[in-house]
Amino acid sequence: MTAETTDAIAQIVLYGVMGCWCLFAVVFLLRKRPARGTKTRSDWKAMVGMAIQGTGYAIVWFLPLRRVPLGAVVAMPRTAEIALGGITIAMALASVWMVNAAIRELGTHWALAARLVEGHKLIMSGPYRLVRNPIYTGMLGMLIATGLAVTKWQALLAAIAVFLAGTWLRVRVEERLLRGQFGAEFDEYTRRVPAVIPGIW
Repeated sequence: MTAETTDAIAQIVLYGVMGCWCLFAVVFLLRKRPARGTKTRSDWKAMVGMAIQGTGYAIVWFLPLRRVPLGAVVAMPRTAEIALGGITIAMALASVWMVNAAIRELGTHWALAARLVEGHKLIMSGPYRLVRNPIYTGMLGMLIATGLAVTKWQALLAAIAVFLAGTWLRVRVEERLLRGQFGAEFDEYTRRVPAVIPGIW
């Protein structure tokens, strides 16, 4: 496969993933604002998890292991690169869908900080039937898609590990609040539905 062909495929993938990032941003900009009800419980430690997740994204975008722009992750036949490019764009689109569906399902219950307000409901419908934390699932998908589009595989693996560490912390903190609020109902939900990755965690 010629360098020109490789570069053309990589450009399509890059622009596709960047387009998904634009949609991702629009989803958050157009979301319903958090409810202004009286806050009953909160935990700042989830913000530490968010900072760790951000570090995972930074690795993908800025680590010196970044490959030559618009080049393949590793050398591969043209058909394999086309297939990987299609998978990458599909993953990014699915991730945006997942985040959008989750935020719409949460409505005004969604907030950046880990908190509960008066009248808080346990959401188990929509994408919450698939995973308990579909926003984090979508964020992970965008991380992987971005890594496949712009960085070396070593940096991508490091970014995934760091992101999952931050996600584990956020999930642990946020679900402790939910368990304290909803008790046995939440425990039964956790037995039925995985946290972030179906069949794994």
